[in-house]
Amino acid sequence: MTGRHHAVVGWLLLLPAAVLLAAFTHYPAVATVWHSLWSTPKANRPARWAGLENYRALGDDPVFWTSLVNNAWYALGTIVPSIALAIGMALWVDRKLVGRGLLRLAFFTPTVLPMIAVANIWLFFYTPDYGLLDQLRGNLGLAAHNWLGSRETVLGAVMAVAVWKEAGFFMIFYLAALQQQSPELREAAALEGCSRWQFFWRVTFPLLMPTTLFVLVNAVINAFRLVDHIVVMTRGGPDNASSLLLFYIYETGFRYWDASYAAALTVVLLAILALLALVQFGLLERRTHYQ
Repeated sequence: MTGRHHAVVGWLLLLPAAVLLAAFTHYPAVATVWHSLWSTPKANRPARWAGLENYRALGDDPVFWTSLVNNAWYALGTIVPSIALAIGMALWVDRKLVGRGLLRLAFFTPTVLPMIAVANIWLFFYTPDYGLLDQLRGNLGLAAHNWLGSRETVLGAVMAVAVWKEAGFFMIFYLAALQQQSPELREAAALEGCSRWQFFWRVTFPLLMPTTLFVLVNAVINAFRLVDHIVVMTRGGPDNASSLLLFYIYETGFRYWDASYAAALTVVLLAILALLALVQFGLLERRTHYQ
């Protein structure tokens, strides 16, 4: 078979995946940018060219800025804790323990639960007076608290749900990476008098950097694509204190039927994710050592 035939066969093998990628990723992204430059068509008014008008409106939209700030705090409050917790759980269940399989199952179980089910479970925990948290507070002599109805605690309550659900998923990747590391490394470190913390910080964690980069990219995406348990638990309230960017896009597009403005919000979200991905790869790629 000639080189040209090899090239043709290669492109034919790539064609199905390329078609799906173009149809469900590239085309929607381009279409979203295009629709953001038009006004939303109404029953008695067709869409008209708006240029950057939708983007100018973002600057004067207080709900957009509130959602953006909330999303930044949500990302900071979920990415680092979930990754740190995932590493800790992976290190724990990687050791020889009695009932290690059950422990791994317990850590991973929240991951396989549907987000709607998870949201309803935590709604019970957060219910004022009757919920698990207020029952525990009552045993300590503390007054009941409306966790999801208070501006001071609602975003933190939503963060706790996300960390609980995502940490077990990230743990699987770290556990697989730990099991690929040679046990001879620990033996050599023990001979040199290396403590557990020194071994983790200078040997284990650097070898986990490829996994950390992968997990970090997924964690950032997850932090900006949350909508379902916001709908179930808070609907963005109280007073937009738990409104995140994707939830605001959902409300704008499907509650207020302003598709063009929702498209502009989506373009901003895509730009934020692209910028964060570039920063992550730029900062971490040089520190990542592939075996």
